Amino acid sequence: MRRIEVGGGAAPYAVEVGPGLLGGLRVPERQVALIHPEDLPAVWVAQAQASLNPVVTVPVPARDDCKTLEVYAGVLSALAAVNLPRDGAVVGVGGGAATDLAGFVAASYLRGVAFYSAPTTLLGMVDAAVGGKTGVNLPEGKNLVGAFWPPRAVWCDVATLGTLPPAVFREGAAEAFKHGLISDPGLMARVLSPDFRPDGPGLEDTVADAIAVKAGVVTRDLFERGERAFLNFGHTLAHALEAVTHHAVPHGEAVGYGMHYAARLSRALGGEDLTGHTRAFLEWQRPSPLPALEFGDLAPFMARDKKADSDGVRFVLLPALAAPELARVPETVLRAEYLGFQADLGALGLLR
Repeated sequence: MRRIEVGGGAAPYAVEVGPGLLGGLRVPERQVALIHPEDLPAVWVAQAQASLNPVVTVPVPARDDCKTLEVYAGVLSALAAVNLPRDGAVVGVGGGAATDLAGFVAASYLRGVAFYSAPTTLLGMVDAAVGGKTGVNLPEGKNLVGAFWPPRAVWCDVATLGTLPPAVFREGAAEAFKHGLISDPGLMARVLSPDFRPDGPGLEDTVADAIAVKAGVVTRDLFERGERAFLNFGHTLAHALEAVTHHAVPHGEAVGYGMHYAARLSRALGGEDLTGHTRAFLEWQRPSPLPALEFGDLAPFMARDKKADSDGVRFVLLPALAAPELARVPETVLRAEYLGFQADLGALGLLR
């Protein structure tokens, strides 16, 4: 088992990575609410219930369908109905969407109760589980409502990855590959290796090393006042793609596309040409082809990106490998590179 420490703030915590963790979950709180997506395999639900003996188990819709104000309100009501006390805890088990929701429930129920996270997808492990960002979506955009509420502990049971459909596993690899681009280039080759699969050698270490990149950034910048924004490489376009398609494009695939667009922007502004890396990732990931969206379809959603300020939208760019920066990009460049981005996707057979 690997253990990664996450510092910063008043309550540091640890992320444990290894097989079989769901069967041994332990929390000090006596009353626990368990939240999980309704499509989580029954074996993982049963293991978590046997470990935690929750006073209430709340299944929620799968993926981003759970990240709505309506579902959020329903979960709060379920906790209130069983009188979960302030010294109780919320445990989220499932993908990143479910743990995002569970964390926001924990942050706001009774003005805050303990939160624990047990991600069961690759995307949830290397991204959503670490850093304490919780929240839900609005029709106007992704993650526009939420709070910083760090977990007390995170358990990444890599045995759960063996039950994921191959496309979902590849989707989750986008965040690990991104951590390679912005910080640890060795991760890129490891992700694209034939050995990177649920039963592959070294899976636990690759997952743990990808988590360690985010843990280090979060430790240095808990509330995203500086460096933490670099974790959003590729996300400005990605979140717009998710929003405009009503999440028909899943997050990890959207990030894969967004990284290639951001690499093109970086090159256009004089940076190193990293588009070969991002193109190779798209060829490996094999995401669903994008609809032929116009730039104007996406621009309003990019303008609401959380990196935007009073002067407009900002992008995370890579002037060089593992050297990210936050910069404004002229609209003429955004439009021109979007056309080039679509041409690249057409050549890859990823535009419909």
